[in-house]
Order: sequence, then C-alpha cells, then structure tokens
Amino acid sequence: MARRRASSTYVEVLVLFVTIAVPASAQFETRSSSPVQQKPLSLAVADFNHDGRLDVAVANFDGQVAILFGRGDGTFQAPLYLAVSYMGSIAAADFNHDGNMDLVMADGLSNTVTVMLGNGDGTFPPPQTFPTTAFPSFVAVGDFNNDGNPDLVTCDEPYVSVLLGNGDGTFGSAKDYDISFCSQASGAVIGVGDFNRDGKLDLAVVSYDLTILLGNGDGTFQLGQEYFAGVFDESLTITDFNNDHKLDIAVTDGAGNQIYVFLGNGDGTFQSESPFGAGTPAAIAAADVNGDRNQDLIFLTYGQTQPALAVMLGNGDGTFQPATNFGSFAEPTMVATGDLNGDHNSDLVVTDFLRNFIGVLLNTGVVSFSPSTALNFKSQLLGTISAPQKVTLTNTGTTALSITAKKVSGPFQLASGTTCGSSVAPGANCTLSVVFQPTSIGGKTGSVSLSDSASSKPQVIELDGAGTVISLSPPQLNFGSQKVGTKSAPQNVTVTNTGSTTVNVTNVTIGGYNINDYSETNTCGTQIGPGASCTISVTFAPLRTGNRTAKAQIADTGGGSPQSVPLTGTGT
Repeated sequence: MARRRASSTYVEVLVLFVTIAVPASAQFETRSSSPVQQKPLSLAVADFNHDGRLDVAVANFDGQVAILFGRGDGTFQAPLYLAVSYMGSIAAADFNHDGNMDLVMADGLSNTVTVMLGNGDGTFPPPQTFPTTAFPSFVAVGDFNNDGNPDLVTCDEPYVSVLLGNGDGTFGSAKDYDISFCSQASGAVIGVGDFNRDGKLDLAVVSYDLTILLGNGDGTFQLGQEYFAGVFDESLTITDFNNDHKLDIAVTDGAGNQIYVFLGNGDGTFQSESPFGAGTPAAIAAADVNGDRNQDLIFLTYGQTQPALAVMLGNGDGTFQPATNFGSFAEPTMVATGDLNGDHNSDLVVTDFLRNFIGVLLNTGVVSFSPSTALNFKSQLLGTISAPQKVTLTNTGTTALSITAKKVSGPFQLASGTTCGSSVAPGANCTLSVVFQPTSIGGKTGSVSLSDSASSKPQVIELDGAGTVISLSPPQLNFGSQKVGTKSAPQNVTVTNTGSTTVNVTNVTIGGYNINDYSETNTCGTQIGPGASCTISVTFAPLRTGNRTAKAQIADTGGGSPQSVPLTGTGT
C-alpha cells in the first residue's frame, strides 16, 4: 500500500499552469472516469499527439502502459495499450530532441529503466531498456550535466542512480550513490530542482527522511543535509510556497497524518517548519488552483471514511488553509495536474489502483457544486419519471455569476425545482433539479452543461442511470426485531416484467453484508414473460445481535441488472 501510494514524477513540473482567473476558492467537479486494465500505479500528463490537448500515460501493475488521448473537455478516448515489463513510476520528456514527448518507466523486476520514444502521433515504437544496478522503483528526469540533454535519476535500493542522456533517446551507464537511504520499503521518491540557485540541478530524496543531494553540474552530486519529515514519508512536491523565488519542499507523512513544508533558504538548506495536519496524506502535487498566484497543495488522503483528494490553499507565506476534500476513490495512488479543458485553470487527474480507472476533477473556479460528483439514478421503469435529484450551485466569487445557457443531454430533464436562472449573486446559491425518463433498457448517461462567466468552457455535471422493465414490489423489506437463532416468517417481493418481450433470468441471490442472515426461495425460473410476475420469498434468521442488512437481487436481461431490494432486520 505504501509503495503504491508513494508516487510523484518529473512531469508534474512540466504541467503546472498559472491560473489567470479572478482569485476565489477553488472548486472541483468529477468530470469523467476512464477505465484502464489491471491496477494503475502512476501517470504522466503531456500532449503525445500534437493536437494541443493534454493526454495521459498510465503505468499499470500488469506491465502495460495505457495512453489516453484527451478530447479537450476533461474526458478521454478509450486507452491505447503498450506492452512493457512491470512498471513502477512513469515520467514524460523529449529525450531525442525531435519535438515529440517520450516516456520513461522504472522496471522494478528487471533492473532496467524502459524508454519509449514518441512518434508524435500518440504511438510509440518498441521500448529500449537501460540497466540499473538494482531494482528501480522510481524514475525522474532532469538535465544534471548542463549539456541540454534530459538525464534520468532512479531510486534503485539502496542507490540513487544517475543515467546521463546522449540526446538521441539513449542513456549511459548508471552512476550510483550508495548512501542507503533510497529504500523501496518506504516508498522512496525523488524530486528535482535547483535548491542553491547555482544553475545546477539538485535532488530531494524522500525515504525515511528528506535528504538533499547538491548537483555539481557534471552529473555528479554531493551529500547535503538531511531533515526529519515525519514517521513514514511517502511523497514530495517542489515549488515556491512563500513567493521568495527560492524552491521549497512539501513532504507527506502518511503515518503521522501530517504534511511537512520545508522553506528553502536559497543555498541548498531548508528551514524546518511545523507540520500541517492533513488526514492521512499520500501522493502530493502543487499548483495555483484558485488564481491568487500562491501555490496550493493537492494530495490524496486516506484519513476519511472514503479515500479522497484534498486541496489546501496556500496563503503565499508557506502556510496553508484547512483542507477541503473532493471526490472519492477506493485506492488512489497518484495525482497530477494540468489544464485538461483549455480554460487556463489547473485540473486534477487521479489513478485508482483498486477500481482500475483514471478519475478527472475539473476546476470550476468560483462555482461550487454540491454534490461535486456525478448524479447516479437508480434503475427506472421505462415510460416513468424518476424522483428528482438536486445539485446546489454556489457562487463563491465576489461578483455576480452570469449563466448564459443550460443544456441537458441523454434521457434526462431539468425539473420544476430548478431555480438557477441567468444570474447568481455573490455568495448566493441556486438549485438544478434533474429527473431521469428512460425510453429503452440498459445503462444511460448524460449531462447538465452550464455556460457561465466563471469559465471559458462549460461546467458539466455527469448523469447516469439505467432503464428497466423489471418492477420490484415492495421496494424494500424490514423484518423488525428477531431473536438470534430463530427464523422469521417469510416476506415476499413481487417481480414483474412490464415490457412486451420475455426477460431471461440468470439467478436470484442474497447479496450485501450479512448474507448468511437471510435466505430466499423464488418462483422466477429462467424466464419471465411479458406482463408476467414471479415471487422472491425471503426469511430472516439473525446470527448476531444488532442491525443486520443485506439485499435480495435478481440478475436478468430486463435492464439495470441486477435489480435489488434492501433487507433490514435487528437481531436480539
């Protein structure tokens, strides 16, 4: 877990954009979720096909790199997969000076770094590999000998190793620094920057502590100072947090629930700052997300019921405001920034290792949406209209927000509860009320698109639901109190096919949490004819005291499968 969460790449420096919007509290909405195969670990953001839109390269645990081409609106096309070996971290740069973005990956199984030279159209020829002394878990990029060619630096335990670039996409042999602080067990990462302002790139290595290596300008380094950065350091980001034109460093301490910020003195040394409480922080990045010209912190946090992405706005003096959480993830591993929809605001991209997807959160400027995630409608019978779901829009800016257009796509409509008109006063809010009216079975997607003065591009709220012909009545079963070791009287759910064609039934099961406390019998068989019904009979036999929940579910071809009925009861 720690090694998966500890991710940072050189490409983060390449994609930090200065926001030019009016300063306000940054808000983020979940714009899209793009599936990728087999456990995404890390990512790099760059324009790989020269269309002026940022793309994403994702290193997956199964030894594939997924290239997702951006559409320029915060969404991506289906991934293009490239076969490589096992991947750790990934970074992007132009290694052979042809104007095309290339990729480098740490191969932790074969003692190599893998380089893929881009063709400029989003495709890549077969990879080249270059040996490292030990197993590399992390790779970053910088010109360490000032010859104009990108070089590589890896963490290959216990070494920090430098491979000098030849300028044609090939690299020399690894130069190792055996200082025994680049431990894979601690999820080591490396940051690149000129900390003493001598025109020579230096290194910041986070493992059990923060260690500085000062560059000599010829590809070699000398050991600088070490700094305590918490109990278990996981990730770092480098930028100027206090606007003194000296690079600073922020380090996440996942075990100590802190972020340590080290303000640079400009001579290669750093002030030790008091840490900032930050849940359980992991991967971290920095950008000006609210347009006040101060660098902010963006990081993944595991300190909530559901892992999330958090933002701490910078005050411009090296201190930060309390964190605000956006989105939810199962096991996020890395966050990167970039302007994904061309509105000059920094947006966010997150890899989710457990759910196998890339999540995009668009920066909505002074517009705050609650909830900030997509609206998910339950299965809805064809020809009927769902209950409305509402999104509250708040203008967090200091001037009136002008709304010039509201558009809805898919089988969704704005309902009568919508109060958002043409203008929203500063600090005021309005409501968007949405209903779902499917006309065919199966999963449905859509969106509410707002054109407003907060952004040059529309604000988008994603919508999804499923049309079905299967009716379940009643919609839930409550068995009340039941003594442990006894069985309740059965309660029935009537399943009706409201459609005009036969529905095939795959199975009827008990799912959810306390599945052994409930049992079912049914009369559904393998098919339900048009207008026909069957019965699911459920009994409750609690194994323990307390609240016991599950669900009766039926898998079928009627749309929105599996349909389910929540089951509740209390063991006494």
